[in-house]
This record gives sequence, structure tokens and C-alpha cells, in this order.
Amino acid sequence: MMFVEQIKEGQQVTGADGGLVGTIDGLSGQLLKLKKNDTDSGGAHHYLDLGLVVAVESSNVKLIVSAAEAKQRWSEAAE
Repeated sequence: MMFVEQIKEGQQVTGADGGLVGTIDGLSGQLLKLKKNDTDSGGAHHYLDLGLVVAVESSNVKLIVSAAEAKQRWSEAAE
């Protein structure tokens, strides 16, 4: 996970299709923790596996899957 040091709170997470998944709230072990006030979050934090990250730019974390697939894979628990 060479990207971990570059992932910061406030960065946007986008799918491979460019669609917005959410905003980084922090890291929880090997998981991205997304802010609970994001549009599609339903008021809950969501977590995604760091293995889905393909690139990190200054304000963006890009995933290897589409935004829709990422939202299907996210979890409300840091498992």
C-alpha cells in the first residue's frame, strides 16, 4: 500500500468512471473511512478496502472500480 501516506482527510474519492464516491474522513486500519455527511451516506460512515485504491493525487483518491460498484462494496462497520 504505497498510497497510504498520501491519503488525507478531505480528499475526494472517485471511481474509475470519475463518479464521486465520497470524502475521506480518515483511515481505519486497512480501510478508507468516508465522511458520514456525504450525499449518499445516509448519515453513516462508510468504509472501503484500501486495496481498491489505484492512485492518489493531491485532492483525489481514485479507485479501480466504478463509483456505483464502490458503493455496493462499502460497509457501515470497520471490519
